[in-house]
Amino acid sequence: MLQTTNGIVLRSIKYGDTSLICNIFTRQLGVQTYLLQGVRSSKAQNKAALFQPATLLEIVAYQKPQKNLQRLKEYRAAYLAANMQQEVVKNSIALFSVELLLKLLPEHAPLPELFDFCFDYFVSLDKLPVQAVGNLPLFFASEISKHLGFDLTGHYSTATPHLNLEEGGFSEHPPREQSNISDHDAKELELLRQVQSIDQLQAVAMSSASRFRLLEWYIAFLQRHTQHMGQVKSLAILKTILH
Repeated sequence: MLQTTNGIVLRSIKYGDTSLICNIFTRQLGVQTYLLQGVRSSKAQNKAALFQPATLLEIVAYQKPQKNLQRLKEYRAAYLAANMQQEVVKNSIALFSVELLLKLLPEHAPLPELFDFCFDYFVSLDKLPVQAVGNLPLFFASEISKHLGFDLTGHYSTATPHLNLEEGGFSEHPPREQSNISDHDAKELELLRQVQSIDQLQAVAMSSASRFRLLEWYIAFLQRHTQHMGQVKSLAILKTILH
């Protein structure tokens, strides 16, 4: 069966001398694995460049139920990024975001609303000036958590000013576990969670130190709610690049 859909490249692994095996988050089919034969050959006209992480594609796939490794009939760029792959800060954010998706998304489960959010997110990451992208990683972690059913409990208020990892959200009681998250950090996270669109993110003034404290807290929160989260390796690179 042929299936036409948009996709977001999550990972590409070299296979043999000229081929790739790619994990692609598709709108219609969820995360699928595709064998791409010959795309790294000298005659392939640099087709492998289309399968870098965070590339947005239109694909036509040969889809066979119960088969783990699928094939593509056609593929082309759904959006041509201007500088996301070349700009170090944007590329680091893209790789962090893709790693979160790889760790959190179930295989073969269509999640069209989450896909649409991710597609628009990567387009915005490419289009925004680099000075305006600092809040994107934390916003992305917050939004995909909501889409996957891991939203925080409660809201920040004078009655519930603490971020509590054990309770999974905002609490009137300070966390029993030692935390470097201040109540001011918790208030800033609440402001970010109230943002309705990526264009509004720049209005949330947040220091890089606060962003990374909250991002580390969010990753710890996700690790408690998922079985295969593990360590997010790209976070260390993001800390070095984004300040």
